[in-house]
Amino acid sequence: MTAAQADLASARTAFREMPGDLRLDTPEVTDGAALWRIARDSKTLDLNSSYSYLLWCRDFAGTSVIARDAHGEAVGFITGYIRPERPHTLLVWQVAVDASQRGRGLAAAMLDGLTERVAKEHGLRSLETTITPGNTASERLFTSYAQRHGAELDREVLFSAEQFPDGDGGHDPEVLYRIGPLPH
Repeated sequence: MTAAQADLASARTAFREMPGDLRLDTPEVTDGAALWRIARDSKTLDLNSSYSYLLWCRDFAGTSVIARDAHGEAVGFITGYIRPERPHTLLVWQVAVDASQRGRGLAAAMLDGLTERVAKEHGLRSLETTITPGNTASERLFTSYAQRHGAELDREVLFSAEQFPDGDGGHDPEVLYRIGPLPH
């Protein structure tokens, strides 16, 4: 077993043993406000409008995942979508974990659970996401995902800082992480 595979086993074990019996679920429209709050409280994600999280839970629930505590409350989420021009590629839009649950392997467990489900339903062959330079938590999450799944990882700047509009607070560049091919 490689170190990356051991990390995967550890993340899955840690997820199952977390206090509160956390479980993965498909988001519903009623979860939109909670996703918005978790994203806002993360202090690292670009916060979208509350309306967009409601739409996401309606239109892209099948390619997203939510983690719930024992009371059914949202404590983490991943939003994603299948790229129209690449129907076997999942683009992960946002990953967020409530501060009370960080450091327990929840993000890795959500990512593995989501991609496993999407692979069964859509024949997933690759994963993409964008990460701003310096977001080490996301860099580690996706780098370790590629290692766990024995997939190649390529990086390139997708959107430079100059491509973002003035008034966006000096947005950092977004680096595209391409992971694949994924094992079947």
